[in-house]
Amino acid sequence: MQDHVEIRQVELLSDDWGILNKTTFALRTAEGGWDVQTRETYDRGNGATLLLANRARRTVVLTRQFRLPAYVNGHDGFLVEAAAGLLDGASPEERIRAEVEEETGYRVGKVTRLWDAFMSPGSVTERLHFFVAEYEARDRVGPGGGVAAEGERLDVLELDIDAALAMIGTGIVDGKTIMLLQYARLHLFAPRGMMILVAGPYRSGTDGDPDRVAANVAAMEACVMPLYEAGHLPVLGEWLALPTVRLAGSQAPGDAVFDAVFHPHAQRLLARCDAVLRIGGASEGADLMVATARKLGKRVYAAMEEIPPAPSLGTITSP
Repeated sequence: MQDHVEIRQVELLSDDWGILNKTTFALRTAEGGWDVQTRETYDRGNGATLLLANRARRTVVLTRQFRLPAYVNGHDGFLVEAAAGLLDGASPEERIRAEVEEETGYRVGKVTRLWDAFMSPGSVTERLHFFVAEYEARDRVGPGGGVAAEGERLDVLELDIDAALAMIGTGIVDGKTIMLLQYARLHLFAPRGMMILVAGPYRSGTDGDPDRVAANVAAMEACVMPLYEAGHLPVLGEWLALPTVRLAGSQAPGDAVFDAVFHPHAQRLLARCDAVLRIGGASEGADLMVATARKLGKRVYAAMEEIPPAPSLGTITSP
């Protein structure tokens, strides 16, 4: 793409905290000509941000600090944010570890890199590196609050993930923090009560023997009450697919109508579920459910012990 852009002139407008340039450039058009434009770019360096998450307790650690640009644009200026900072020549991983400890007081271990993003590419050159890390109470080695000598006075907040998500758009309006919280919702925290598809062998390994097929169904159904008692909503594809197969006109398992309806019906059900629990031995159908779940970004569990219990909804009484 370098031959599509010509930098014609760069004029330095300011060199204080960052560098503000006025650049005249030419952009090659689809017709082969040149479109000359002028833009101002603000270069303050690249940065990194990280969300601290405790999946067992369903909490995240954020900060609250005053931001003048938000204040002059009609906000009260106090933004709730994930820890972040400029790289200042350090690697993203090195800088974000130090920044998290300065701002929150937590000393993180393993950090997971997610992606890089340009947060305001119309005028700001900054590339922001995104991370997440697990934390425990024992990881807090200081009070946090930032570096007072640099004018930082931050409040450290530990919030329930659902409370933090509910604040998006009102109490949380910082872009990088919203992105990290949405990632956490999708990939780190299980819903409080999940609809879980139990997938295991149905006809596999049975040679069509009805008793062995029934035993496979019973093995899947054995997971139902433990999941229910853990606060989730368990379902089997067989519960809904088999009546539909019959209504579609199937005469026997494995005929053309059966094959056209059975697994596709279960896949439609899976699209409405939050997770899959894969049990039992070899099964192309169960493996298809796992592959479909992963493609859809659903959680996949291989054992009951991996599934966290959902908080109790309490007793529901009639008014």
